[in-house]
Amino acid sequence: MKLPFNIDLKGKCVVVTGGGGILCSGFAEALGGCGANVAVLDIRPEFAEKAAERVRAAGGTALAVKANVLDRASLEEAHAEVSSRFGACDILINGAGGNNPRGTTSKDFYELGDILKKDEGFTSFFDLSPDGLRFVFDLNVTGTLLTTQAFAGDMAERQKGTIVNISSMNYYKPLTKIPVYSAAKAAVSNFTQWLAVHFSKVNIRVNAIAPGFFITDQNYNLMYDPNGKLSARANRIIDHTPMGRFGEPSDLTGTLLWLCCDEASGFVNGIVVPVDGGFSAYSGV
Repeated sequence: MKLPFNIDLKGKCVVVTGGGGILCSGFAEALGGCGANVAVLDIRPEFAEKAAERVRAAGGTALAVKANVLDRASLEEAHAEVSSRFGACDILINGAGGNNPRGTTSKDFYELGDILKKDEGFTSFFDLSPDGLRFVFDLNVTGTLLTTQAFAGDMAERQKGTIVNISSMNYYKPLTKIPVYSAAKAAVSNFTQWLAVHFSKVNIRVNAIAPGFFITDQNYNLMYDPNGKLSARANRIIDHTPMGRFGEPSDLTGTLLWLCCDEASGFVNGIVVPVDGGFSAYSGV
């Protein structure tokens, strides 16, 4: 990976949750390229190992750790494993998250009579599952809380550390069809601000990145049809992104490194940075 600039993270312990995913594996690789010892946490150990191997192949140091961000015991085991190998956590990237079909409506707008439709696969607002809501909120919000509890204690005791949460463009503009994910990411942004204030007296900075639209394993089938062409929804997204394209994982690297560097952003605390090609600035007209 070619870094836009380099920061000195030699000897630092970095923990990345959701580290086996497309975006977060890029985070792991970038931070490893700056000399950090990177712990790649993912519920899928084979994905974590692939990401860790990319870091090692580039000359960095990385450890793959299986961890479930919704299971406190799993996180405590991961913390013990990381600590035994790399020492106390210096930088935590709360990247694990995602959506679920149970929190998604079939249509952009409610229309008269939708509440009466019982077609298989059709979901109106009135059909949204409480279980789906809980799952999405847990994955994005509870997972961030539990992981921070597991690893930020290292920082609090030493009175230094950096946390970067991953929010979403949905925080600024809730997208049609995905009300639960949008609300959950808004909660992540709000929680980021709360944590920044709460930890300020022990010198832990907490900020968030809000990516715009990037192609990932989770959304690929929504963005492309079976023939590999952009879906109607994807074309609408591109039309509302002034830069006219989806983001690339490398587009997030500079913001990540800036937020992780005390020398560059030591007085930056409690912000959510959109990296979205101008999507949040465009009204559509």
